[in-house]
Amino acid sequence: MRVFALVVETGSFTLAADRCHLSRPMVSKHVDHLESHLGTRLLHRTTRRLSLTESGKDYYDRCTSILSEIDEAEGNAAKLNQSPRGTLRLTMPISFSVRHMGKVLAEFSERNPEVRVELTLSDQRSNMIDEGLDLAIRIAPPIDSSERWIELATDRLIVCGSPRYFQEHGKPSHPTELAEHNCLLYTHSTAGHDWKFANSEQEFQVRVSGSCTANNGDILTEMVSSGAGLVRMPLFIVGDAIRSGKLQPIFEQYETEIIGIYAVPASKKYVSTKVRSFIEFLKETKSDWMTWTSPTALSLPNE
Repeated sequence: MRVFALVVETGSFTLAADRCHLSRPMVSKHVDHLESHLGTRLLHRTTRRLSLTESGKDYYDRCTSILSEIDEAEGNAAKLNQSPRGTLRLTMPISFSVRHMGKVLAEFSERNPEVRVELTLSDQRSNMIDEGLDLAIRIAPPIDSSERWIELATDRLIVCGSPRYFQEHGKPSHPTELAEHNCLLYTHSTAGHDWKFANSEQEFQVRVSGSCTANNGDILTEMVSSGAGLVRMPLFIVGDAIRSGKLQPIFEQYETEIIGIYAVPASKKYVSTKVRSFIEFLKETKSDWMTWTSPTALSLPNE
């Protein structure tokens, strides 16, 4: 695996041979044996260049992840790897990352110069093994899972609309009235069209619908701020718009769903140093990035 990875990274059997202190024929033999063992060709070879086959690209991606883990495991066993190092392949939700994680990631990189972060922003739940990821930050209602979900923080869902919308369409006084309003929906919400509410007397849900669904909370927030309808969003997305007066929360006397912010390692049993360090860093800096739950988070401008 190491020889094959060096051939790919250097683009040359000769350079790979120099790097791993082997003869060029021996490097070629290693790759031949690997292809024979796997029963598939990994490299296209011409007199001028090398290129990966489709199987080779997939195998190389997995090799680099495996070799990184082996290096880290051996270093830990020998007590030679006390600081995190290597590539941290990370995925996070889009709006949460853009709004709250930029400064955190910059500080983490500054503290851990031997860690290279590869960040993918996506609101879709990734198959971390297939995509070669080390860690996912996921935002969802608390759930039972065979995966290891490490809670970092919680947030609550807020139903809100703009002053313009309420002036034109009226402000609903009870959640059941939402069925008569234009409610914009977030595609990846586990609740779908059913918004749940509770008070000291009862729990119930309201079936809502609207003119638009989208897979990004920020665009829905902007649409609602312009008077397009109502939305139910986490406070970490709509908090700024509420503080500025662009949006007004409703039904605050009712409890809505609590969503958790979780760190989910790709491996449930073995968590590498780089992954563990990033999770601990998020916990350590929680007061810096979890600003939406501060006492002034929903302080509204004077009417």
